[in-house]
Amino acid sequence: MYALVDCNNFFASCERVFRPDLNGKPVVILSNNDGCVIARSNEAKPFIPMGAPAFKYKNEFKHHYIHVFSSNYVLYGDFSARVMSMLTTYSPDIEIYSIDEAFLKLDGYDNYNLQDYGEHIKHKVTKGTGIPVSIGIAPTKSLSKLANRIAKKYPQKTKGVYIIDTEEKRIKALKWLKVEDIWGIGRRLSKRLNYSGIKTAYDFVQQDDKWLKRNFSVLEVKLKHDLLGIETLKLEDVKTKKSIATTRTFDKTYTDYETIRERVVTFACSCAEKLRKEKSNCNVIMVFIQTNRHQNTQKQYGRNIVIKTEFPTNSSIEIAKIAIVGLNKIFKTGFNYKKAGIVVMDLTPENQQQLNLFNNSNPKHLKLMQTIDKLNYSIGSQKIKLASQGMGRTWKMKQEKLSPRYTTQINEIITVRI
Repeated sequence: MYALVDCNNFFASCERVFRPDLNGKPVVILSNNDGCVIARSNEAKPFIPMGAPAFKYKNEFKHHYIHVFSSNYVLYGDFSARVMSMLTTYSPDIEIYSIDEAFLKLDGYDNYNLQDYGEHIKHKVTKGTGIPVSIGIAPTKSLSKLANRIAKKYPQKTKGVYIIDTEEKRIKALKWLKVEDIWGIGRRLSKRLNYSGIKTAYDFVQQDDKWLKRNFSVLEVKLKHDLLGIETLKLEDVKTKKSIATTRTFDKTYTDYETIRERVVTFACSCAEKLRKEKSNCNVIMVFIQTNRHQNTQKQYGRNIVIKTEFPTNSSIEIAKIAIVGLNKIFKTGFNYKKAGIVVMDLTPENQQQLNLFNNSNPKHLKLMQTIDKLNYSIGSQKIKLASQGMGRTWKMKQEKLSPRYTTQINEIITVRI
C-alpha cells in the first residue's frame, strides 16, 4: 500500500501557524515581486482564481477582507523540511514528491489498522508542525493520489484520511473523478481525451492498451494499469537534476545593458552555486531575456541562446563569462526588459570528467569556489561576490507584504508578552 501525505493549502497554512487569528479567514499568497496569486486558502478560492494578477484584484482583496502575503520561501522551506522529517519516522521508504507532498510505501503493514494509522500520522504531523494534512492510502501511487483527493474533498466524512482498499471503493472513486483531475493528465491531454468521449477516470481505464499507446504514449498505459490497482509506478529514488535554472522577473523594467549584464552574471553565479551543492558540472548554458508581455503598448522582444561549453564546469567565474558572451549576442537596445534568466543543462557528476586535450576548467577555481561557498554560508549569502556583480548594488524583490521568517532568523522570532 502507498500513502500520499499532502499538506492542506500549504503556503497559507505556514502563515497561519504564527497567526492563528487567520484561521477561518481568506488568505492568498503572491508570487515573486508580488505579481500574481500562487496559493489560496479554501475561504479565498470562491473569490480569487489561481494565477490572478494582484494589481487587477486589489478591490476584490479589500471587498472580501482577504489577507494577502508575499511569498516567504524561507519559512515555507523550513516547514516543509519539518513535515518531511516527521514522515520519515512512519516509513523507511519515502518519496518527497514536492514541497508539500510525499509518498510513503507501507510494506509489511498488513496487520495494521491503516485508518487508525493514517489518523495517527495526521494528528502527529499537525500537532508537531502546525500544518494540517490529508492522507490517501491505496495499493498504487495514482490511486493514493485519488484517495487523497477524496480525503481533502470530504474532510468531515473521512476525518482527513481515506483508504481505497476494496474493488467497490476503487470503481466508485474512478467514476467520481473527472479525467482532467487524474494525476499525470494535463490540460491538453484531457481535452483530447474528452474529444474521444472519455470524461471520467473510469472511462479512461476502459480503453484498450494498444489504442492508448497508439494515440498517446506508453505513460498513459502505465497510468491506466496503476488506476486498475496494478502497481506500475514505483517510488522514485533521488535523482540528479537534468537542469538548474535561476530566473527572475525584475521589480521594474530596465533598458541599459550594464544593469541586465549584472543581473545575468548574478543568475549565473547562483546556478553555479547550485551545481556545486549538487556536486555536478554543466556542459550547456542557456541565457534568455524578455520584455513585459503584459504591456501591449510597449515594443516586445524576447530571445534566448544556448551555448555548449568547451569543458564541464561549475565555476562561477567560467559560467559567468559564458553567460556574458551569450547576452552580448542577444541583447538589443531600445527595449524595456522585465525578465532574464540562466539555465544550466547537460549535467554530469563533478567527479566524472572527460578531460579535453587543449582546454579544461581552471583547477585553481576548485578551491576558490569552495572557499567562497564556505564564507557565504558562514557570514551570509552573497557577501562574497564577483566584481562584475556590482559590489555596491543590492537587489531585492518587491515583497511589500512579507511575513517574518519566524523559524530561521533569530531577530524575527515571535515575541510573546505575558
